[in-house]
Amino acid sequence: MTIAGENNTIPFPAIRTDGDTLGGRIWRARDAIGLSLEDLAARLGLPQDTIGGWESDRAEPDTKALFMLAGVLSVSPSWLIAGIGDAPSDPAGDEHLHPLLRQLREVHQLHERTGKAIAALEAEIARLIQKDQA
Repeated sequence: MTIAGENNTIPFPAIRTDGDTLGGRIWRARDAIGLSLEDLAARLGLPQDTIGGWESDRAEPDTKALFMLAGVLSVSPSWLIAGIGDAPSDPAGDEHLHPLLRQLREVHQLHERTGKAIAALEAEIARLIQKDQA
């Protein structure tokens, strides 16, 4: 006879997550398929600021957007939400690269994004100056 509460629980295997945030996983999945923030926003029919807010963990997608996002990024919703399951593979195959080459690639990507951010900021400043002069 088994009495309730006496070591009669079913052992489940521990589920390991990847330790990243939802925003980090969105960025990683987008990066793995080589999709720009602009392209992802266009595919989802949402503003870039919305996607950027998700990636920086300032906001979270609603359920419908989350499932659409998982589909576009070719990842499972469970991985996107909680990091459970298989992460997207990097088509560049970083596994064989020396750590310094991986870092260099990351710096190049950051440089490219920074350049785009600077250009956007310059355009906005020029627009504001033109508006003030009018």
